[in-house]
Amino acid sequence: MVKIIRYKHMMEEGLGVLIDGYIAPFKELDLPNYIEYPLNPRSIDLNTLKDFPFEEHLRLDIEEVDILPPVKYPGKIVCLGLNYTSHVEEGGREFPDDIVLFMKPRTSIAGPYDDILVPKMVEKLDYEGELAVIIGKRGRFIEKSEAYEYILGYMILNDLSARDYQFRDGQWTRGKGFDGFAPTGPWIVTRDEIENPHNLSIKTWVNDELRQDGNTKEMIFKIPDIIHKISMVMTLEPGDIISTGTPAGVGFFQGEDKLLKDGDVVKIEIEKIGFIQNKIFFK
Repeated sequence: MVKIIRYKHMMEEGLGVLIDGYIAPFKELDLPNYIEYPLNPRSIDLNTLKDFPFEEHLRLDIEEVDILPPVKYPGKIVCLGLNYTSHVEEGGREFPDDIVLFMKPRTSIAGPYDDILVPKMVEKLDYEGELAVIIGKRGRFIEKSEAYEYILGYMILNDLSARDYQFRDGQWTRGKGFDGFAPTGPWIVTRDEIENPHNLSIKTWVNDELRQDGNTKEMIFKIPDIIHKISMVMTLEPGDIISTGTPAGVGFFQGEDKLLKDGDVVKIEIEKIGFIQNKIFFK
């Protein structure tokens, strides 16, 4: 399985491929050292990376590095609301006739194992475990039949949400846009390694209590349709992130005692990708 990982080693940030617990740094393969917009124009032939004859003395042990968010500077983070049948049902909502979109700023990005510092002005903090798509090439008016060609790969995103601001404002920008409200990672699994992204288990734990236990097959709008519909509105560019919605089990609909508190640990795991885990602190 090809996993693209962003890391810090000896104060230097890098991008590489994770193979059997070791990292093959892109810089040693004469490949781009970042995934962000604009993407370095040099070609990344991901299909060759699995069998690249990487010299052992150049590789890094994953235990020796700090793992960073896979995409450092996404051009945009586009998120879907109300895209899982179980989540719509738990909120007593009508099924949407079209995709429901909102944006997160790139300053909301956090690492897969970072502590998340939340201002004390937030009184109703919630989690949402989600499958995220990373765009690999520029496109607009993308046909559904061609959508997968525009995907670099997949990762996990926690759509942290200040429910008090989200519902008070009547729109979701402030409630979803705080710094650190989009922990991502732990790496990007390339699209060719996940044959069917619509049949992946997705689970969320808070302090070892299983809260969300769903599957991506619950998506109302599937990934090709999502990419098509978004690209009709805005140009998709390399490094853009699309977060595809969350299943049932968010804290808000389970009672206020299930909302996140100071010191809580949120772990999200998606089949064939891995897990992210973040501790919450109110400051």
